[in-house]
Amino acid sequence: MPAPMTVNELVAAARSRIREVDPLECARWRPGEVVVIDVREPGEFAQGHLPGAVNLPRGVLEFQVHAHPAMACSTSDALAQPSRPLLLYCLGGGRSALAADSLRLLGFEDVRSLAGGLQAWRNAGLPVSME
Repeated sequence: MPAPMTVNELVAAARSRIREVDPLECARWRPGEVVVIDVREPGEFAQGHLPGAVNLPRGVLEFQVHAHPAMACSTSDALAQPSRPLLLYCLGGGRSALAADSLRLLGFEDVRSLAGGLQAWRNAGLPVSME
């Protein structure tokens, strides 16, 4: 059995296997180009989120990602594709790194995590939605 890890080591290991993207790179994407998933809890999501984001909390993400309307092909066949680009984020980037690594293991081919999370997004002066 491998030696136990700290949370920081676990997140670092996940980050070594996923792609993290800068907030300014994300801001250049066209609406609908990427499915944006906020993995924070609903109360956090309600306090502000990336425009167009859907809320799939980290605790239920793996169980609900295929059933969510954004992934269930309700508007486009492309949404049902495992190669559909996904951007995951949380407040600081740790939960979304773990979530991105998990979705990668589930067969999603183009999963990215927002480097620095919502904090980095806000620090870059990018818009936050309250809807």
